[in-house]
Amino acid sequence: MPIKARRLKSGDLVGVFAPAGPVEEEELLPGIRALESLGFRVRLSPHALLREGYLAGADELRLQDLHALFRDEEVKAIICARGGYGSLRLFERIDFGLIRQHPKILVGYSDVTALLLAVYKYARLVTFHGPLLKDITKNHGSNLCFLAKLMTSTGSPTIELGGVEVLRRGSAEGRVLGGNLSLITHMIGTPFMPSVKGSLLFLEEKGEAPYRIDRMLTHLRLSGILDRCAGVMTGAFEDCGEPSAVRSVIEERLAGLSVPVIIGLPIGHGEANTALPIGVRAVLDAGKATLTLREPCVKA
Repeated sequence: MPIKARRLKSGDLVGVFAPAGPVEEEELLPGIRALESLGFRVRLSPHALLREGYLAGADELRLQDLHALFRDEEVKAIICARGGYGSLRLFERIDFGLIRQHPKILVGYSDVTALLLAVYKYARLVTFHGPLLKDITKNHGSNLCFLAKLMTSTGSPTIELGGVEVLRRGSAEGRVLGGNLSLITHMIGTPFMPSVKGSLLFLEEKGEAPYRIDRMLTHLRLSGILDRCAGVMTGAFEDCGEPSAVRSVIEERLAGLSVPVIIGLPIGHGEANTALPIGVRAVLDAGKATLTLREPCVKA
């Protein structure tokens, strides 16, 4: 069974580190102020603002920050600064045993998909696919409000998936898994990809041409990933070309699945990025466009 971090409370310390691409302090200040307005304290890791080409500092320094945040008993949650590229480079040296011994809320998306899934697999920790500190104030603060609800409450909410299209009706129950399509595609065949058998798989993407989306979805089909899922949901595909062309590719590549399928989920790189807990059991009702969590994301 997955393990869960303790819920976040007012006054708790939120740690920030950059597992992938570099980020400027000015880009993080609005997110820091937003978290502080909710009653949380925020601390940047020592190397969070480093830059080494397309990485936020050397691998060893980013890894040090990750391990230090999980060791620090004062830190109750960890929010990644930004995506980009680089999370995969840390995998071979992550101390997953340390993470398992000190379970904490871990939040991010985009390139951080890889880290969320690897931590879920090897530390058995429920993680959160949700806004990065760099863009946590998007959607007029609604993204942060819902993330805060998941991090602070031991309830099991029903998420209304407004504006989605139903490709195949039905309902299904399973553990929620997913994230960025490119990262999931790259993780297939590595020991860090968790099993998707019986899961509710969600996918999102940014900046990939329709033919590349076709190639990645085809790879998921050929690898058997899609056939093992209990349900499939796709979110925002931002800056991926003509929306109608992207939709046609997704619809055609997901056709023939015998499970509930919805597209247009308000997650990912779009304005709306509804946080989803990775590893929590939920029920997807495609007809009602709802995702009902069967258990809390955190413990009291």
